Amino acid sequence: MKTMEPIRIQFTRFSAFYSPLIATLSGGFLTREGLDGRSSVAQPGVSAIKALSAGEVDVVQSAPSQAFAFAERGEMPPALHFAQINRTDGFFLVGRQHEPAFRLSHLAGREVIVDHGGQPLHMFRYACLKGGVDNDTLSLIDAGSTDDMIAAFRAGQGDYIHLQGPAPQQLQADGIGCVVGRVGDWVGACAFSSLASTPEWLAGETAGAFMRAFRQAREWVNEAPPQEVAASELSYFPGVPVEILADTIGAYQALGCWSSQVEIIPEELAVTVEVFRQAGIVTGPVDPTHVTVSPPG
Repeated sequence: MKTMEPIRIQFTRFSAFYSPLIATLSGGFLTREGLDGRSSVAQPGVSAIKALSAGEVDVVQSAPSQAFAFAERGEMPPALHFAQINRTDGFFLVGRQHEPAFRLSHLAGREVIVDHGGQPLHMFRYACLKGGVDNDTLSLIDAGSTDDMIAAFRAGQGDYIHLQGPAPQQLQADGIGCVVGRVGDWVGACAFSSLASTPEWLAGETAGAFMRAFRQAREWVNEAPPQEVAASELSYFPGVPVEILADTIGAYQALGCWSSQVEIIPEELAVTVEVFRQAGIVTGPVDPTHVTVSPPG
């Protein structure tokens, strides 16, 4: 019997938005390539790149923006971003009531509990900018971690809250709020989240096997019935009913974040660079060759 080769995967952030990577594990795609997938999630506020640099994991869920500071200095980052997980922002905006004609201008003067992680916050502000909203008119609340944000909203704080799925769908099912919009629709296609690893690992045979598994998993989560994907991933979301997870999967399929294109292309990377430029984080040129590489194999 052939021995399965271990592959260690770490998520910086965990949600149904990252289903293409979750499904490589839950859907058996790694197993078919002879790989024994082992997953972990980084501590809140800690990038999985840290574990990658320490040699503790092989592949991480990250974002191309992680490498922008290196690229501005003309340096190669310690991790190379070799494939996209999502080509849009994956945050939903939840309000206190149903708003079928919601516009970003409705946020003026209202309290919004916003995820203050770097990229989520910058994307949210950029979406408001595109929507003609002066960010100075917004009252953006930093309630802490995702769990703390949800607890604050459930306790009555804030008029709106900004979350990845399935938390928004759960709030809606519980009658606490209603999904009024998706940041991905407002920002458009961009280089949002990625797979990253070291040059040494990417040069090995395991990288090619992993990439085959990931391509298949991404295609499956994009095209399979949401209920089927949700059933596969349910053990990764303790306490979340399968119908809530399926609703979330369906919403992400409709968003188009899991298209068949796995390459991180310059046009979409340029949008993310512009988001960070508007936030004042990027001030100089960013060479794409210092941020991304082609997928292995």
